[in-house]
Amino acid sequence: MRFLAILPVLLSTAALILTTLCLFAGSRPGFMEDYALVTLNTSRIGQNVLNTTSSESSNPFISFIDNVTNSIEAEINEGLNSFAKELGLHDFYSAHILDFCEGFYTPTDMLNATVSKSEIKKNVTDCSNRTAMYHFDPQQTLQLELNNSSNSNINLTDLNWPDEIDAGLKALRIASQAMFVLYCIAIAFAGVAFLAALASIFFTGRISSFINVLIDLLAFLAVGIASAIATAIAVKAADVINHYGNEIGVSAQKGERFLILTWVATGVMFVASLVWCFDCIAGRKDKSKRYKSEAN
Repeated sequence: MRFLAILPVLLSTAALILTTLCLFAGSRPGFMEDYALVTLNTSRIGQNVLNTTSSESSNPFISFIDNVTNSIEAEINEGLNSFAKELGLHDFYSAHILDFCEGFYTPTDMLNATVSKSEIKKNVTDCSNRTAMYHFDPQQTLQLELNNSSNSNINLTDLNWPDEIDAGLKALRIASQAMFVLYCIAIAFAGVAFLAALASIFFTGRISSFINVLIDLLAFLAVGIASAIATAIAVKAADVINHYGNEIGVSAQKGERFLILTWVATGVMFVASLVWCFDCIAGRKDKSKRYKSEAN
């Protein structure tokens, strides 16, 4: 019985669980919401138009502002949280691998004298259907919500939505699809690695070690490349949105917790590969010593 194989069994199990969590994070309201790939903050969208309003403008968004009561307009000047709700949009949209979730910040979207950063929480109200090869399109999502609201006459162009955001995120579509495929492959190989390691507890020999090394390396490469792509998508998407969306009150934050989760899964799978490499090399040395002792 090979007791050393127990360690790869535990490691491959951990990698399997972690990669599965990466894939299904945010797949339903409240499930690992803090592990989004990117979170889009739209609670202050339209602030630039608000600050340049003109009663003579033909912009329907400005007409909407003119129809808001003075009490709500006073709240707008302090924080656009209630205004975003009036407009028909949510405060945030969190992009995951299979879907996106939306909701509001509670008790408010901004820090103030009575509310600290730690007190602001996400209240998820809904998530889209889980979809393979999913790619989050904020322009389409926001426009759809505007169309379904009582302010269907307002378009994102009225809010000066930058075309550069759409172009930048569109360039990441293929990367998003590749990331999904690689996570599926990583989960499959991690599962095979678990079964192979479990079987190797009862079957000794360098051949079984070599097979496990090969399987674990393939799993490591799959989750490693998926993690690298996920990191690139999160960083690039957040940079593009923050660069071009700042003027219209839109910002984004990369999912640091998600990135930690996926890179831990990569590291765990790498350690499992090293364990099997050690076992393979150690087995070869033991076999050489046995041959020498028999020769003597």
